[in-house]
Amino acid sequence: MVLGALIDAGVSLEGVKDALGGLAIDADTVWTERVVRAGVSATKFCVRGEEVADEHHHHSHQSPAHSHAHSHRSLAEIARLIDASGLSPSARSRAKELFHRLGEAEAAIHGTSLDQVHLHEVGALDSVIDIVGAVYALEQLGASRIVSSPLNVGSGTIKSAHGNYPVPAPATLRLLQNVPVYAGPQQNELVTPTGALLVSSYATSYGAVPPMRVRHVGYGAGSRDFQDRPNVLRVMLGEEELARPGETVVVIEAEIDDMNPQIFGVLMDGLLGDGALDVFYTSIQMKKNRPGTLLTIVSRPEDRERHTNRVFRETTTIGVRYREMARDCLDRETVQVSTPFGPVAIKVASRQGEVLNASPEFDDCLRISRESGKAVKDIQAAAMKAFLDVSHR
Repeated sequence: MVLGALIDAGVSLEGVKDALGGLAIDADTVWTERVVRAGVSATKFCVRGEEVADEHHHHSHQSPAHSHAHSHRSLAEIARLIDASGLSPSARSRAKELFHRLGEAEAAIHGTSLDQVHLHEVGALDSVIDIVGAVYALEQLGASRIVSSPLNVGSGTIKSAHGNYPVPAPATLRLLQNVPVYAGPQQNELVTPTGALLVSSYATSYGAVPPMRVRHVGYGAGSRDFQDRPNVLRVMLGEEELARPGETVVVIEAEIDDMNPQIFGVLMDGLLGDGALDVFYTSIQMKKNRPGTLLTIVSRPEDRERHTNRVFRETTTIGVRYREMARDCLDRETVQVSTPFGPVAIKVASRQGEVLNASPEFDDCLRISRESGKAVKDIQAAAMKAFLDVSHR
């Protein structure tokens, strides 16, 4: 599916074939077909014998062709195949690194050494072609940044060379450590070890589509055709917008109506001190017409669990909800200006070099007011005048 999408987006099939040269494959072993998956037209990258292998992987169907398509290869054998390919030296090195990582995952799961591990489904020639071809295609694109959506791994069980396994398969799950995943309603394996290896090795971040001008779109088709969703992988190629990209934050909420009000201040201080981006309270009307308080926390995604634990530990709520949101912020800096009353810090907010907001630091103005006896508003006005005088020079 990865290769199909990249070819659909513009990578040359003939270039892929040239890169695969030396893998002991015939000229007609790989080709592409135009197919439709749940109403979406897509490119299917085909490898002769792959259909038999796919049937076995999901249904444990035995045939003579299966034993050829899924011969067990060691890492050393795969490295020799890669060395015989038409990849550039840097791409050969990258492909070997990928298989080494895959071997480490298999060895850890099966309790064997890296030298002894034999790659089963993923060691078949069709999977070697998939990985080597993807390395070539991604090198040809030369993307400086690759972003992936969270991965729908599917659910249910599959049959493999080692028996019945839950979805995602153990090797897949190990390769997806620290990658955002979820399980949709489909009772199918939607991410294979090969797919997990490629995405987790190349993606630099996960989340929403980044700000970009889309130049090409490609759809790569899987073998199966689901009725409720298109079994395709979509690739978008484009140029990153120069505007500051937004960031993803998590908004955590909890409703509270039975807590000592004194705790709210302690909780806010604790959350802000623990890295929360913002914390605020809103008066609400709850069930049984009781007045209550809505706690809202804006958090970095990686801090969500820690902030949630604090809420459960320090408040009386029995449940929280959260959602991811995109946030766009102005560039911020602090500059210091001189006033007749003393130095004052000015908080400056800008976008693409244009100053849009400026405000004196209130704590500075309050401190000077107390020391000099001057009104806070006079100190603020003097600070803004000094800032405008400097910025207009």
